[in-house]
Amino acid sequence: MKKIILSFVALSFSLGVYSQTIVEAAVSNKDFSTLVTALKAADLVGALSGEGPFTVFAPNNDAFAKIDSETLGNLLKPENVKALTNILTYHVVSGKLMASDVASALKSGYGKAKLTALNGQTLTARSKDGKIFLEDSQGNMSQIIATDVAGTNGVIHVISSVVMPE
Repeated sequence: MKKIILSFVALSFSLGVYSQTIVEAAVSNKDFSTLVTALKAADLVGALSGEGPFTVFAPNNDAFAKIDSETLGNLLKPENVKALTNILTYHVVSGKLMASDVASALKSGYGKAKLTALNGQTLTARSKDGKIFLEDSQGNMSQIIATDVAGTNGVIHVISSVVMPE
């Protein structure tokens, strides 16, 4: 377990002085341009710019690129805002969970920790082979590839794939 915690902490990085909200941090990072487009399409920018705190498991552009472009394009259409909102809020947990908090939860949960997303569904954090993953409702795994991008109203952890709700 010590190896897992050390690996997780080794992935950690921070912005130093936390003068940006988590949305502003995402907007200022070109690796999150698809996520920002989706947040705007779902009208979630205002909500995630609020007081929080929030923990966002943020798919980067490479993660979104794993989704068929036609499917992603359809999700971004105004008539599909409900489905898009469900997907995006599945990536957000209430409260500020730093990497050390997740590592502690995994340690006390014997390598597994349940997280309730803002859409009310459950994500499962799992440790495997010295790495930390999120398991979605369909059993798909997304690796947490960077942690502790802190903002004034929460924290972002970068994930390698988009997790999908029921």
